[in-house]
Formats: sequence, C-alpha cells, structure tokens
Amino acid sequence: MRSNLPDLPAGMRFIERDWLSSNMVLIADDAEGATLIDSGYVKHAPLALELVARGLEALGRPRLTRLLNTHLHSDHCGGNAALAARYQCEIHVPQASLDDVARWDTAALSYEGTAQRCERFSAHVALVPGETLWLGDARWQVHAAPGHDAKSIILYCPAHRLLVSADVLWQSGFGVIFPELSGDSGFAEQQAMLDLIEGFDVALVLPGHGPAFGDVARTLEAARSRLAALRADPTRNARHALKVMIKYLMLDLESVEIEVLAERVASASVLCRAAEQIGRSISAAFAWALDELIKQGALRREGERLLNV
Repeated sequence: MRSNLPDLPAGMRFIERDWLSSNMVLIADDAEGATLIDSGYVKHAPLALELVARGLEALGRPRLTRLLNTHLHSDHCGGNAALAARYQCEIHVPQASLDDVARWDTAALSYEGTAQRCERFSAHVALVPGETLWLGDARWQVHAAPGHDAKSIILYCPAHRLLVSADVLWQSGFGVIFPELSGDSGFAEQQAMLDLIEGFDVALVLPGHGPAFGDVARTLEAARSRLAALRADPTRNARHALKVMIKYLMLDLESVEIEVLAERVASASVLCRAAEQIGRSISAAFAWALDELIKQGALRREGERLLNV
C-alpha cells in the first residue's frame, strides 16, 4: 500500500489500496481542510480512517471537509459513513446517484444485486458533469463516465495534467461493464470514454484500483484491444463478471461454507443475469466460476468450505 507519489503536486496524496477497497486521493484545500476522493469498502472503513488521519497529518490539515465519490459501487463508498461520523464532512456524489442515496435504494445502488455491503450514508452535494470545482489550488473538470457504471464520473485537472479515472481506466484495463449484464448499452459508452481520455493532456492517471501510471497512450491501446474482444463476444464480459464478483465476495468473507455462498450468489440479480448471458443456471454458473477460480489459485477448497487465497 503506497500513500504518496513524487510526481504529484504539493498538497496531494495518492493512497493505493487493494482490490476490495478502491484507491483514495487526498487533496489539501486551504489552511484548515482537505478533500478526499473515494473511501474504499466498508470492511476496511477503520483502515480508511487511519489512512486519512495519517494523510491529513502529512498535509498539515486538521480536518476532512469534503468527500467526493466517483461512483457508488461499494468498493468506492464503503468508508463514507465512518468518515462522515468522524469529520462531519460534506459528501458529494454523482448527480445521477443523489436521489438513490436519499432513498437508500440498494437495488439502484447495486448492493442488492451484487450481494455486497455498504453502510448507509447521506449525500449533500451533486457532482454535475460539465461543471468544474476547485480542489487544492486548481480547477478540476467533472466528466460523466458511463461504461463500467452508467452513473460514474471522472475528474480531470488540466493545470496539473492529472486524471482521476475511477474504474474507467486502470493500468491493467478497466472494470466490468455492468450495464451490458442488464441488457443495456455499456461497450459503446466505454469506447467513448477511452476516446475522451485520449483527447486530454494527461501526465499521470490516478486510477480507482492498481498503481498510478503515466504511459496513457499505451494503456489506452491495451484497453481498446480488450474492449474490442468483449464487444466481439459479450459472454466474455459476463464470465469475467461472475469470477470477479465471486472473488470479491470472498475477499470480504475470507472463509465460508460453499452452500452459504451459493445461496448468497443465487439471490444476487447481477450475478443471475451474468449467468443467463453465458447460457447457464445460476447454480451451474456458480459451480463453473468456483472451478475456474480454484484452478487459477484465487480460491482454495477444503471439504465443503471455501477459503480466499
């Protein structure tokens, strides 16, 4: 876990986490406060509190005044409630998700459909695509970022040539294209996002997962190649989603009876739709995904119990 980069402007910290909790970006705003972008998964909320406290101390700021979420998948906002309780910070979410949070619609927020957890929080301000906001000493552009998630945003700072890319672009690719699992368009939107990013003047990308990176052209080329393969065979997206989401549940649970996990997966509508796309029942798709993950060394089976590796 890394919490700083030499190429970042003074007053910023990039906190690289793991695949259960998203990365975080901390930016000193003024003499008193700072802004945090994303907060990780609820299981790691205590660690998020510790990391933010350390970051604030390093930046010489006594409090967190704002918390921005690029999107509301559970791995990006699971620490919101804990951070709000400690710092009484404002929470800013993408405009398209503001009402979902107010109603705490766990289906619209994806927690019900993915069988993931998130502690309820309140959102105060909408992040509106097309607008700009001051973070630190510079203006950042808010861009709608559909593809991985229809309601996501990304943040671009021309002055510092920085891009907070969320799950639209990682050094190793990009996130599951979830809208396609529901029969909605997502591949075309992801393509448009890659084209948009290509038009930015970016020196450093701060992604939602994995390390920060600077070779944007090469990363975009690899991402386009992967996206082309998914568009040619959409079942690849569904198969990948099944494995990723089951592995994600195991990162949370660590150890569980296979029957218990099977019941949890069977009640998750997103996983069920992914199973339909590959022409299997949810039970058959679950068995297939387990076999694949065990073969790959991502999980281990001991009798009727499954362990995360």
